[in-house]
Amino acid sequence: MKAIKVQFKPVGKRYFFGVGNLQVSDGDKVIVNTIRGIELGYCVGGVFDLSEKNLTSELKNIVRIATNDDISNYEKNKNEQDDIVANTKRFAKNHNLEMKVLEAEYTLDRAKLIIYFESEGRVDFRDLVKDLADIYHTRIELRQVGSRDGAKVFGGIGPCGLIVCCKTFITQFDNVSVKMAKNQSLSLNPVKISGNCGKLLCCINYENELYTELRKNAPDIGDIVETENGPAKVLACDVINRNLKVKYQNEDNSFGYLKLDDVKFIPSSKKKGNSNFDDDEEFENALNLE
Repeated sequence: MKAIKVQFKPVGKRYFFGVGNLQVSDGDKVIVNTIRGIELGYCVGGVFDLSEKNLTSELKNIVRIATNDDISNYEKNKNEQDDIVANTKRFAKNHNLEMKVLEAEYTLDRAKLIIYFESEGRVDFRDLVKDLADIYHTRIELRQVGSRDGAKVFGGIGPCGLIVCCKTFITQFDNVSVKMAKNQSLSLNPVKISGNCGKLLCCINYENELYTELRKNAPDIGDIVETENGPAKVLACDVINRNLKVKYQNEDNSFGYLKLDDVKFIPSSKKKGNSNFDDDEEFENALNLE
């Protein structure tokens, strides 16, 4: 089956659509039918063969290549979004609703108006919907999103000093766990490993695969290794630079710094963690991170 990826926002998630008999290529604006309704998106990359066995649901075909009228209607809808957000914020304040209005968007045919918001708890927005329906005379749908989606809308500067990744290139969020931070010997201070969204930094996931591979042949904290001066207990292990800090198991209990290649040890079948907590969930609950 011939398929292509379609994206609806500059740094949004990409979806697979069948191309049917259409001739489409990278950057072409197309009209597709989604669960939200008729929408305008643009193709990303070229056409490729997609095996049906890899599909979890029926693949929809692109409806048509966008016409000038479609693009004009899309731009008209987009120009109204700021006013819709402003009105929604005003009505939400009038009803004393604890919600952060993020963005709004029409479907291309204006059959539905979707408004995204962030809130710590459940929000009774029935009266808010009535106020909005009186103005816009279409179906109103309010969708509550997570803190990461909220941070993606507002953007900001990350601890690295650059614009946050979710605003520049991340199209969908991957799972990030405290175990990944432990694996890279990062500080477990929530202030240092949390992003603007209050969740674990997405960039913790970038190098985790490399660290996991390197640690397969490296001792864990607390392991006993054989050195020229006898057995020693590992206190720290820098797998990137292949350095160890050890405490010798001799009478004076002295410390030393060694190269990983200069010691002997047998990797265990089950790697131990280097945290005082038994598992990620216990640690996350203690820090209230996830």
